[in-house]
Formats: sequence, structure tokens, C-alpha cells
Amino acid sequence: MKLCTFEVRTHLGRRRRLGAVLEDGILDLNFATALRVGSGPLAAALVPSTMRAMLEHGQMDEARQTIDWWTSRRPAHGANDETLFYKTGEVRLCAPLPDPASVRDFYAFEQHVKKGFEKRGEPMPEEWYQMPVYYKSGHHNIVGPDEDVLWPSFTEKFDYELELAAVVGRRGSNLKAEEAEAWIAGYTVMNDFSARDIQKREMRVRLGPAKGKDWATALGPYLVTPDEIGGVYQLRMTACVNGEMWSEGSSSTLHWKFGQMLEFLTRDDTIVPGDVLGSGTVGTGCGLELGRWVQPGDLMELEIEKIGVLRNRVRKGQPCIH
Repeated sequence: MKLCTFEVRTHLGRRRRLGAVLEDGILDLNFATALRVGSGPLAAALVPSTMRAMLEHGQMDEARQTIDWWTSRRPAHGANDETLFYKTGEVRLCAPLPDPASVRDFYAFEQHVKKGFEKRGEPMPEEWYQMPVYYKSGHHNIVGPDEDVLWPSFTEKFDYELELAAVVGRRGSNLKAEEAEAWIAGYTVMNDFSARDIQKREMRVRLGPAKGKDWATALGPYLVTPDEIGGVYQLRMTACVNGEMWSEGSSSTLHWKFGQMLEFLTRDDTIVPGDVLGSGTVGTGCGLELGRWVQPGDLMELEIEKIGVLRNRVRKGQPCIH
């Protein structure tokens, strides 16, 4: 399945809804389920109206049943005349998971890590090969596809970072690497925006990254389930700025796989539905590696094969309000 969060206008204001992305548009999964089972309250339990709630309920199979049921009949309206299906362009896509439970960003691509230490004139630490390290980011500062991201006032070096992100769909602790990927509900594209100058300063005191990272993270455009993707470690990853390709890599170059990340993360700790795990930046996947910097007004387009394109424009001043 390819899932999304979309926004529609109603007489009560804007509302975010859980959708399934089909070939010709977006299906409202909650309203379609209500028509399928004949009950709104039951539909709310089976397939809730938000991504976070559906992950917490663990009802991916019910969502698949609703898609199959609706596709075979294609009713236009629900039991109370709700719109069930929207053509592309009739709604605005939001981040597939606008309110993650947490965002933990790993440092798992060897090429990127080596380049960073090389630029600092430092040797590659042996500890990096011993454990998949990560930091926690601001999970309440999520930016969606085609949404402007504010150039923060505290930086002069704004950077993008091309990452693959996994979204947790089940609660778990003390997982083993060989089984842990079964806890992943799906994957999305992640742009880990970075204020490189303040990041450099704060990490000189051996703490962070913090302020240099957690002011904004983009996710999108969709959450794609593992069965839809197939081999998640065979995906082409690219980043374009104003239509020019700056970055090209592959998920095949991940040194630490998601199962290993989850094993390390869940040692005497617990993951919950809605947790997001970033892969870290793919080799060549940021301006820092390339010696090039994003400028105000630039359009960043990060694409991962079988998932989609995550577009964001950087703006100085106030962000665009949709």
C-alpha cells in the first residue's frame, strides 16, 4: 500500500484525513471503511481517520480490505454523503505522519560519515563500526511535501540531507536484528534540514547535534509499506536543487540496516507505533559533502525509488501558510 495524509476544506475548516494513494487519486480510508462495514464508530476502530491512530490500532489488513472492496465497486459517496475519492490535485498532501511519536536519526551510511570526519581533519572513529549511533530530533517540527521550510534566523549555512526513513508500526522492546524489520509499517523520504554553522559550534563541546537540526524535518510524500517496495536495500536515491541533480546514491550502501538500528535502539527500551527512524544521509546526499550550499528561494527535490519525490522550497522570513 501507498498511504498518505491529505487535507481537505470543510464547512468546519481544514481537516486532515488518512488516504490510500491509488493510480488515479486518493481514497479516504476511514469514510470508505464506514461504508464497507456499515458503521462509523466501527470504522473508527478498524481504520481511523489519521495515520498515527491507524498505526497505533495496527489495522493495516483492514485498510487493505477497504481498498480491495472500494476498488471493485468505486462508490462516489459514503453513507452520509461523504466524499470517498479525490482526484490528484483536489486535495493538499501533508507529511504522511504529521505527528510522529519520536524522530531518531541514525548515522548509517559509511561514505557520508567518512567524508564528514575527513572534512574535519579527524580519523574515522572505531566506535562507529561497533554500534549504530543516533540522535533525537524535534518530532513536533514536521514539514510536509510541497511546503515551504523557513530559513532559520540563526544560520548562514542551510543544508539538505537525503535520507530514507522507516516508520514503526508495532510496540516492541529488546528486539533482535533478524526479526526487527517486521516492526516497520512503511518507509518514506526524509529531508533532515541542517544549520551547519551552529551544528559545528555546538558539537565542538561534544554534545548534539541539537539546535542545528531539530528546528525542522521534512517527511513525504507517502508512507509505502514494505511489501509494496520489495527490496528496501536496492533503492536509487537522488536530490535535485532547482532542477539540477546534486546527489545520487543508493540504499544498498547502508552499513547499518534498519533491523540492526532497531536492535540497538530497543535494548532495555521500547519503540511505539509512530516512531520514525532516519537512515542518516546517503553518500553525496548533502551540500556539506559537495561544498555547495542551498540559497533562499531554492527548490529541493529529494526522490527515492518506489516511494516518491519530497519537494520543499526554502524561504527567508515567514513560512508560507496553506
